[in-house]
Amino acid sequence: MEVKLQMSPEQCQGMEDIRREIDSLDRAVIALLGARFKYVLAASKFKTSAATVRAEERFKAMLATRREWAEAEGLSADAIEKLYSSTLSQRR
Repeated sequence: MEVKLQMSPEQCQGMEDIRREIDSLDRAVIALLGARFKYVLAASKFKTSAATVRAEERFKAMLATRREWAEAEGLSADAIEKLYSSTLSQRR
């Protein structure tokens, strides 16, 4: 998904510009989470037991990778882990 922003953070002239760009980014994040959820639903047809549905080892590995990605972006790894844990608890 391509996000079309009108300006970079450095180009913003005031809070209105910043809020507009943040709203655009948030919309894209939500659209991406919706797309991700569709893949989670599609995966359910390939999971044949309670163990494969929960896939605890895969879940732990996925969270570790997301933490690394967060740190690489200068974000709080703990906050990203909470975000994913909360989001994914809806399917677990």
